[in-house]
Amino acid sequence: MILVDTHTHLYLDEFKDDIPGMISRAVQAGVTRVLLPAIDSSTHAGMLALEASYPSNCHSMMGLHPCSVKENFEDELSLIMDHLGQRKFIGIGEIGLDFYWDLSFRDQQYQALHRQLELALQYDLPVSIHSRNATDECIEVVKQHQNGKLKGAFHCFSGTRQQAEEVIAAGMFLGIGGVLTFKNAGLDKEIRDIGLEYMVLETDSPYLAPVPHRGKRNESAYIPLIARKLADIKEIGIEEVARITTANAEKLFGL
Repeated sequence: MILVDTHTHLYLDEFKDDIPGMISRAVQAGVTRVLLPAIDSSTHAGMLALEASYPSNCHSMMGLHPCSVKENFEDELSLIMDHLGQRKFIGIGEIGLDFYWDLSFRDQQYQALHRQLELALQYDLPVSIHSRNATDECIEVVKQHQNGKLKGAFHCFSGTRQQAEEVIAAGMFLGIGGVLTFKNAGLDKEIRDIGLEYMVLETDSPYLAPVPHRGKRNESAYIPLIARKLADIKEIGIEEVARITTANAEKLFGL
């Protein structure tokens, strides 16, 4: 059984004393490839160093997280363009809108998202969309740029069935993570009748650990727990979930 973690921040300080063990546990769990979305210039070096240490397992994206959009976002975007001009990345991410923590830079978040979606089209790369408290807004922006070539996933999808259908109609996949296992989240009901062909799996490590690890540090080795929950919801074997979601990830990110 081969699985892919399509969204994990394994380069953050939470893992600095445990990187070899964390990678080993992931591989032992069948999670042979992990995709690393960028946050901002403060974490690029750590991300790229992790990828260089484990080139068969770790694959970097490049982008500016909406929570890192501040007064200097133009400088951050310039650095992103420099990186994209120097080497190949697996995708553009983590990009999007976050209207949960701080609305001070709402307009700048929109500007950064529009610019980075255009970069995705320019470089023919998939995107990883962050949409906390802004799912409808992100769908609308994606639709504005969708020319038949824009592709990607709405990371950590936790919306309604209607929103799921709108994400799919906009040409995007649903990134399904640990929230699926949370007892009162309700995501299981919302995606019960959504086809697996529209889903990829993720952890968002070190955040949002699935049950029974909820509240603790998340890691890529926990992807099978998410796959098992999805298999139970769909009333199919976990191997089938792994086969379909891994094929989706391979196709989407060109693995």
